[in-house]
Amino acid sequence: MLEPLAVLIGGTLGGMLRLGLGNVVTRWLGPRLPWGTLAVNLSGALGMGLLAGMLGPAAAEDAAGAWALLGIGLLGGYTTVSSLSLQTLALWQQGRGSAAIGYMTATLVAGLAAMALGIRLAGGGA
Repeated sequence: MLEPLAVLIGGTLGGMLRLGLGNVVTRWLGPRLPWGTLAVNLSGALGMGLLAGMLGPAAAEDAAGAWALLGIGLLGGYTTVSSLSLQTLALWQQGRGSAAIGYMTATLVAGLAAMALGIRLAGGGA
């Protein structure tokens, strides 16, 4: 019964963090490329790796409350595939195909690397 509340609280906080970091990074680096969303998604992948490394592979069962709050709620509300998809499409429609492909590639490759780094830093062995 507490898991839905944990997801609600985590998702609310994650969404607020996403908005804040995205805005800060966009002001810092400019709006020409979606740097804010990239920073959010990469830091979210690192965070998920840290969480998975700390909680272990059976996190959903063994630490259901922590997983609901932090994994599903906070990090689920923080990272965003919808913004990634929309911004990639916008770059493509602007005739900036190389930027669109580069952005998508950077997100996927660096996101996977960030997740592996998070697991390693948490003491897991990715």
